Amino acid sequence: MDRDVTDGLLYEADTFRIRGAVYRAMGAGFLEAVYQECLEIEFAKRGVQFNARKPLALSYQGQPLRQAYVADFVCHDRIIIEVKAARAIAPEHRAQTINYLRVTHMKLGLLVNFGATPKVEIERFAL
Repeated sequence: MDRDVTDGLLYEADTFRIRGAVYRAMGAGFLEAVYQECLEIEFAKRGVQFNARKPLALSYQGQPLRQAYVADFVCHDRIIIEVKAARAIAPEHRAQTINYLRVTHMKLGLLVNFGATPKVEIERFAL
């Protein structure tokens, strides 16, 4: 499943390589940490530039907050990848991905759920 929140294919070549790595990762039934590690290996093999578990600074009315979001991956310094291992993608997973985009001012996020069967779910969010 690939859901575009807006139309167009932003960062199409980068997204294609990321999706290729995602589809190579292990099948359903593992914890998120296992998929995180598998994706680090696949991204490195495919030349996908990434930062794993990247803290994202937050602010409120111009004041920096002590709290921070931690993105599973930021690829090519412009694409957020949020990894889940849930039975289904829930509204709060979507909200989390959108909030990551808003706080970073990045334009593209992929929500990847390895817990769904028979295959991985990927939802695409473009702001």
